Amino acid sequence: MCKITVVLGFAQEPYFHRLIEQFLAAPLVAKALVIAPEDPGLMPAGCEYLEGPAPTAGAILHLLLEKVDTPYLLFLQPGRELQLGPGALERLTAVADTTGAGLVYSDYDEILAGERREHPVNDYQPGSIREEFDFGGLTLFSRTAVQHSLRKWGAAAGSARAGIYDLRLKVSVDYPLYHVREYLYAERAEIAETGLFAYVDPGNYLLQKELEEVATKHLQRIGAYLKPVFAALPPPGETFPVLASIVIPVRNREHTIAEAVQSALTQETDFPFNVLVVDNHSTDGTTAILTKLAGKSGALRHIIPSRRDLNIGGCWNEAVFSPFCGRFAVQLDSDDLYASPRALRELVQTLLRENYAMVIGSYTLVNGQLEEIPPGLIDHREWTEDNGRNNALRINGLGAPRAFSTEILRRMGFLNVGYGEDYDVALRISRHYRIGRIYDSLYLCRRWGGNSDAALTIVQKNRYDAFKDQIRSLEILARQKMNGD
Repeated sequence: MCKITVVLGFAQEPYFHRLIEQFLAAPLVAKALVIAPEDPGLMPAGCEYLEGPAPTAGAILHLLLEKVDTPYLLFLQPGRELQLGPGALERLTAVADTTGAGLVYSDYDEILAGERREHPVNDYQPGSIREEFDFGGLTLFSRTAVQHSLRKWGAAAGSARAGIYDLRLKVSVDYPLYHVREYLYAERAEIAETGLFAYVDPGNYLLQKELEEVATKHLQRIGAYLKPVFAALPPPGETFPVLASIVIPVRNREHTIAEAVQSALTQETDFPFNVLVVDNHSTDGTTAILTKLAGKSGALRHIIPSRRDLNIGGCWNEAVFSPFCGRFAVQLDSDDLYASPRALRELVQTLLRENYAMVIGSYTLVNGQLEEIPPGLIDHREWTEDNGRNNALRINGLGAPRAFSTEILRRMGFLNVGYGEDYDVALRISRHYRIGRIYDSLYLCRRWGGNSDAALTIVQKNRYDAFKDQIRSLEILARQKMNGD
């Protein structure tokens, strides 16, 4: 009858013993393995102590396999108080038996401030290779799949935090990762700071480099890794009215658009440039503000698309394919500002000096009053010339401000979407061409309630995450095809 070994890390929390006892009372559970750096002392009957830094450590996985004789290992995410629903473990194991999946996970409920709410998670895709993919608090691994994957692909990564990430990527090569769309358990949720910028936190540098190595080896296993060999950027074949155009897509930003335009127009350069504002049929005072500003400056082009079905990417295409666009197209969002009047010059000089297809600068997070807020500078130093385009498939964004070769953009075009259009085009560019980085702050990025990713519901966040996973999935397929040609 017993099919499951429960694996969890020791926690000095009042709920910890209740959590273990709950699982040990389940008929399918054979035992619980508690991972801790030192003996935690008295444990409920049915528990075994295993010395180690964490259940996510690579070295622990090999010790586990020596101690586990059940078909499945159920990993509990650290620091989560869980309540099993009726028949939850029976359902997970039944699905695993039926599908032959290497890993099975499910939707769950959150309990926050006494209220219970649904927390769906996403289906796993080939592009779901970021380490923070949300599996919820329970992941059921097939022991057979784990053994096969470690024999085939080698030992799991050694750090305290990269082992499970490495394992599930290896398992995913030969086995499905199956999402049960049922709410099989509940988690007591806490309101926590977002990990949105964890991958650029200097304190996480060593871990991020290890995670990069894990992801890179996975890309090599599946034939999607790209060596640091790049296509030469073709010489300019078109005539442009100016050297550079600052592109600002906008809809309903009457409180910030004038500042953004002024920041663009006051850039100090030794070359001609213009500012292309694509006004996506604003319904507040934005259009009137832009009409007035355009009347005062010949460098400002106020473009109102004929179509009414455009999103941010579609507005970018309006600017890039217009006869006003310069040889280089440089990004500025309608609620952001350049950090200095020399930002445009630095971006264009870098494009010209290194013959890049794209250059990405760094930005500083600020609030609505332009005061710096944590974590401050976002400089994406995780990017390297040799491996940046592979590591880009592991993370959720590449930074700002972005500057492009217009001719390359005209060959590729942006997706007509309002989220992820910049990430998608950067991945496609990086597939062929070099992308340069500037690590000084060139840009002030406002975080406020009007941002597209502010105060997202779980459904909205899932939709955004699934879309970026789809972008990565398609990019992986394209790279596999390119490597196979």
